[in-house]
Amino acid sequence: MRFYTKQHKYSCGIDLHARSMYICIVDEQGKTVFHRNRKASAEALLKAIEPFREDIVVAVECMFAWYWLADVCAKEKIPFVLGHALYMKAIHGGKSKNDKIDSKKIATLLRGGNIPMAYVYPRKMRSTRDLLRRRNHLMRKRSELLAHIQNTNSQYNLPEFGKKLAYKANREGVAEHFPDPSVSKSIEVDLQLLDFYDQLLNDLELYIVKKAKVDDAYSWYRLRSIPGVGKILGLILLYEIHDIKRFPRVQDFVSYCRLVKCPRESAGKKFGTKNSKIGNAHLKWAFSEAACLFLRGNEQAQHYHARLVSKYGKG
Repeated sequence: MRFYTKQHKYSCGIDLHARSMYICIVDEQGKTVFHRNRKASAEALLKAIEPFREDIVVAVECMFAWYWLADVCAKEKIPFVLGHALYMKAIHGGKSKNDKIDSKKIATLLRGGNIPMAYVYPRKMRSTRDLLRRRNHLMRKRSELLAHIQNTNSQYNLPEFGKKLAYKANREGVAEHFPDPSVSKSIEVDLQLLDFYDQLLNDLELYIVKKAKVDDAYSWYRLRSIPGVGKILGLILLYEIHDIKRFPRVQDFVSYCRLVKCPRESAGKKFGTKNSKIGNAHLKWAFSEAACLFLRGNEQAQHYHARLVSKYGKG
């Protein structure tokens, strides 16, 4: 956990929502000099902080609508801090809670150097990263369609297809495989959606690959040289990591990827693990897939994996 510890004359905490934001500005002594609810817009923000622009820092809790606020601060050269939502428990620990109180707590935490920082992903590659995440979401929907066809086949205890339906050439006559007209129609809908998803995903992947070659071709090709890392995994690693230098140590990076256990200890006693889901779920999935692909056809890696399993178990 990293904290923002730089000192400024004014600290601005914002409780941000989709269409509104509660702004609180405190000075070095902790005195509130501005505390108002405003429309969520660049104009309203700049107008509110204008009297304090000489030395101000802006902080907001990480939520889905922070992109525009970070972009405005970057454009205006205003220091911006993105608070890590899971670590900012001081906001939620009070007896009462509302936007006015939350904005004051954010400003107070910021002034005291107690804001846990999340990574402010730069604008240049951020939209492509989000597009890649959308592509992965659509791929999971495609997998659900394939699973529905297989489950329906098992539901009626029909013979196995004998071929992988993930490939378009193997889907001929699949709907006719089901004698019930309504079931056959349901499978036909799945097949039509699969054809649409295939075309859509191919177009998306082509676009993202072109963007990757423009954004950081060197890192893109180096990532693909890793055994077990192909086109999609390479893209995920490229856009989710962005800049490996933002991790001071290897341990910090591995923890961010959700690849380590999080032990809880007190007075020499262990209380199991907790907070294992704090981190990047996309990198967790990518490295898990890469590990499986790395073992495929790799005898040396398989022997090493067997030794680890023998020593530590599969968990």
